[in-house]
Amino acid sequence: MSSWPMRSPSLPKLLSSSVMAASALACLLPGPSSASGVPPVSAEQRETAERVAQAGVPLSELAADAPDSHTVKPGDTLWAISGLFLKSPWRWPELWGMNREQINNPHLIYPGQVLVLVKSNGRASLQLAQQVGSAGTAGLPSYKMGPKVRATRVDDSPISSIPQHLIEPFLNEAVVFNADDLALAPRIVAAQDGRVLLTQGDLAYARGDFSQATDYRIFRRAVPLRDPSTGQVLGYEARYVGTASLKRQGEQRQLAGGKTETVPATLTIKSVHEEVNAGDRLSPVLQRDFTRYVPHAPAGEMRGQIVSVYGDALTAGQNQVVALNRGAADGLERGHVLALWQSGRTIKDSTAAKPDMLQLPDERHGTLFVFQVYQRVSYALIVAAQAPVRAGDRFTQP
Repeated sequence: MSSWPMRSPSLPKLLSSSVMAASALACLLPGPSSASGVPPVSAEQRETAERVAQAGVPLSELAADAPDSHTVKPGDTLWAISGLFLKSPWRWPELWGMNREQINNPHLIYPGQVLVLVKSNGRASLQLAQQVGSAGTAGLPSYKMGPKVRATRVDDSPISSIPQHLIEPFLNEAVVFNADDLALAPRIVAAQDGRVLLTQGDLAYARGDFSQATDYRIFRRAVPLRDPSTGQVLGYEARYVGTASLKRQGEQRQLAGGKTETVPATLTIKSVHEEVNAGDRLSPVLQRDFTRYVPHAPAGEMRGQIVSVYGDALTAGQNQVVALNRGAADGLERGHVLALWQSGRTIKDSTAAKPDMLQLPDERHGTLFVFQVYQRVSYALIVAAQAPVRAGDRFTQP
């Protein structure tokens, strides 16, 4: 991580934490539009934001080796940057000092900008500086703190809140259906030239209703997601196969004698995750969601278990996706941060006068970030894990 040395005498009057919020909040909070389906900032979040904007974070919450400054680089995220400064990176809104009046401010953080850690009266806040000279006193860079943020666009893209590239593929691929949704969806019935398997560029023929879209995702084998404790079916996860586009609608042809003939629709296979088969189902491609994810803890107690590791693996680690047995019906939201726990082993205590079985305590060993929520199940990214993650492992509020 890039940083430069700084001495406090070389800095003029510091920018207030409420002004810093103007630059960070567009990356942290959804805008006023509800088109994405993301809930608006709650009154409690606003109250916390207003309080933090005045206070910053306690020095005890800073990482032991927190730098004095950091220069934003391409590929940085707010989570990663906050991990340099905080023990718990997901608490970055407190470090950046959110302010309720500036939640919809359009300013963004871009590579090339310099972030300065300011400590005062036992609290710390992250503020933004602008370089105005190549060298200052004693050879140190000279920086100017102004009355407002003036973002210099060094790179065309502002930094994201979390590693967006890790979850984007799953927004279309990791999908939970109700029992009947996929069973009633259009299906591929045959391939061009009698082929058994289809790949990119091949033509496929399908039956069903294609009036709602022209671009489709291809799924196979809807598998029930069961609660690890109760065995209850929470939803059906379908295996993602690829994508296809509609080339020609199907039709009903009139034949002699008043009979009709069904002509299937024709689709072109656009991309494949694995080869496409007859019987695979088609579901419209969803509109891409550009939601900025805001990390926050659940408002109340949250307990649950991991249903499965996405894909064929039996265990998972950092940057992999897992399904959870809690969803919107349980109060889980996109952006929720959860603590991951490993169950303690049961051992035989041979040190006792009369040896007996002993349950060791559970140990916290990771962090989950919820990015997709359905009614009774959700998907989360493992952002940190010190041990293999398995179905049945439990999670709580952080």
